[in-house]
Amino acid sequence: MSLKNLLFVTLVISVFQQTTAQRNYEEYNRLGINLGLTLFDIETDDFTTEQGTGYMGGFTTRGSFRNNFDLIYGLNFYQSEVGILGRFIDPVAATIDEQYVDYTIQAAQLNFLASYNIIKHHLSIELGPVLNINGRMKLKRDGFENYILDGYNTLRAEEIQDISRVNFRVAGGITAGLEKFRVTAHYQYGVTNMFNKLNDQSLEKDNFEGHSGTLTLAAVLYF
Repeated sequence: MSLKNLLFVTLVISVFQQTTAQRNYEEYNRLGINLGLTLFDIETDDFTTEQGTGYMGGFTTRGSFRNNFDLIYGLNFYQSEVGILGRFIDPVAATIDEQYVDYTIQAAQLNFLASYNIIKHHLSIELGPVLNINGRMKLKRDGFENYILDGYNTLRAEEIQDISRVNFRVAGGITAGLEKFRVTAHYQYGVTNMFNKLNDQSLEKDNFEGHSGTLTLAAVLYF
């Protein structure tokens, strides 16, 4: 799915949610912007990983649905980082340099969450699906292309950059604050295998599997 299609889906959901809010006693339908930090890691038995810190930002809408329930949807942009342990053997100096090789992943996300209001306008819990469309898992710095990844004999750091581009996640968390300013803490788990595309590339092994885990801490300002 392209970014153009993602924006179209966002518009459709916006119209639906606006109509729903009006049908339910015209309570409220708020547009907001959010900005936050992310802690990202990959749950996998195939690599030794290190959690990385990134950031996110985007747009969100919260509208009343029925009784104590709201509907939330958002279009957000993420830059995540993760480290994968690797080593470089210098045959001249006869030394081994072992360290975490840093990667970055840029992504756009469309989320659609159901929210239960514990205290209306002040405290709620949310749960729902997330569509994640990302680019490559790119090496953050030059010079690490030929590091051999931990647990392998020939698999180089540059060979695992072309990961799956479309992934589905499940998100859940809590939102607290004032009517027009809130802070959120959400955790996303990747349901699909983000390394699935590596299995078509004739690498040292052919059954890679990894599932993303992302903790997002953000502030939301509603208009």
